Amino acid sequence: MKVPKRLRPLVEDGIIDEVLRPLMSGKEADVFIVRCGSKTRCAKIYKDAVKRSFKKAAQYTEGRKVRNSRRARAMEKGSKFGRRQQEETWQNAEVDALYRLERAGVRVPVPYGCFDGVLLMELITDEHGDVAPRLDEVSMAEEQALEDHALVMQYVVRMLCAGLVHGDLSEFNVLVNDEGPVIIDLPQAVDAAANNNAQAMLTRDVDRMTAYYSQFAPSLKHTRYAQEIWELYEEGELHPDIELSGDAEEDTHAADVDAVMLEIRAALEAEQERRERIAAADDPE
Repeated sequence: MKVPKRLRPLVEDGIIDEVLRPLMSGKEADVFIVRCGSKTRCAKIYKDAVKRSFKKAAQYTEGRKVRNSRRARAMEKGSKFGRRQQEETWQNAEVDALYRLERAGVRVPVPYGCFDGVLLMELITDEHGDVAPRLDEVSMAEEQALEDHALVMQYVVRMLCAGLVHGDLSEFNVLVNDEGPVIIDLPQAVDAAANNNAQAMLTRDVDRMTAYYSQFAPSLKHTRYAQEIWELYEEGELHPDIELSGDAEEDTHAADVDAVMLEIRAALEAEQERRERIAAADDPE
């Protein structure tokens, strides 16, 4: 196939030997299957900020550290140089998260580097060597659902212990093969300690995953994993191999109606953005 413009430098430099075919196209990135020597891998090309659907990227980037003070000032001012630095920071966030989570014991695609806005990483395949399906394309028995849900909760815990919250975790951002679930799509991963939205995002991530698996394992419907995980985190008692129960004390304090309404509106907006991203990913350009 014709080599996409953004992949040409990688082909010319010998990083990629051949572009095999497109894998998916979305509002945030285009993904291609490529050959690197004898290995088949993924090349994820990030789109420019103006073309991405993360309209509220500031919610995700809050708390991200920029070591270079000049870059930090430029990003705050929103200058042309600052916007370029923001774009570079957004693109590098995923590869940084992948390396960190791989070390933490979270099953993610193995990263091989980010080159001028192109992330080269492992292609997740099934037992036949075909591209692994997304979780939303898979049905399962109750026992398997309970097992996989427990594993995903363990990954959420390990992410949090590594200082990160996925921020957009759902059945559409998890691949599945014979070795179990694989977490993908992490450019929006948030700093758990420095981002004021971290708890709400973790709750949304956990509730989405629990709701999906509860279709196959109804006993999950009445669990409180998100509350349990965050309480353990705040108390300093969370560790990577902790055994969760799904139980947490119910909050009996009077609800803050205004805060609840804000959460509902934020959730509705996030869901609309998620649906737009899914539609774009399923509609090849």
